[in-house]
Amino acid sequence: MVKIIAITNQKGGVGKTTTAINLTASLTQKKAKVLLIDCDPQGNATTGSGIDKNAIEWGLQDVLLENCQIEHAILETVHAYHVLPTNSDLTAAEVGLMQQNQRSHILKQAIDKIKNHYDYIIIDCPPALNTLTLNALVASTDLFIPMQCEYFALEGLAALLSTMQQVQQHLNPQLKLLGILRTMYDPRSRLSQEVSKQLLQHFGDKVFRVCIPKNVKLAEAPSHGLPVNVYSRLSAGSKAYMVLAEEIVTKMEALA
Repeated sequence: MVKIIAITNQKGGVGKTTTAINLTASLTQKKAKVLLIDCDPQGNATTGSGIDKNAIEWGLQDVLLENCQIEHAILETVHAYHVLPTNSDLTAAEVGLMQQNQRSHILKQAIDKIKNHYDYIIIDCPPALNTLTLNALVASTDLFIPMQCEYFALEGLAALLSTMQQVQQHLNPQLKLLGILRTMYDPRSRLSQEVSKQLLQHFGDKVFRVCIPKNVKLAEAPSHGLPVNVYSRLSAGSKAYMVLAEEIVTKMEALA
């Protein structure tokens, strides 16, 4: 059964899109069939996958407004995974969504048509708890939270988990927390160590064992339109995302 994973955090700059791209690429390297859906109007997951977001014929915005069928908007990348791209036009589409009935279910209805072609569908959400993020949560089986171990991070996490509970109660009872990923982690930082300790105390095995380190290659790869396992396969960032993919596959196999 396909796993649909919404990667979200209402705080920007936590490695959300970096995680979406590199988890997708790492799962693909493990022979999974993966679709990456760019649900952020910035279109960084599109660009970071080597696609010119300003040259796409169809994108997520067209799917949500029912201007095209989802299968016509999906692109295959040279990295062997598929992308449902987007660009800044998605902002206008969000306004259009708010005028529709069942507006929180539009993305789910589209994904349902193609989900059986994939093992994993990864959704890169915008850094806000808005209509687009709500659509992603309603469409997903799992919530994935990347976060930096910094001051106020736990407050933001509490707000996001509260939103998840509301979605579970009213819109998508199947949604569950897949895990929390510590990103841009600096083991030398006392604050990072303390926040990491609190996370582990509160969430236990819901915190992924691997931490994604601060890594130059991870920062450089998107500007080349490449996932890090292609740009710099032996870098610390590439190795960490492969370990993350292995953790997720192991979790899914245990639940099967």
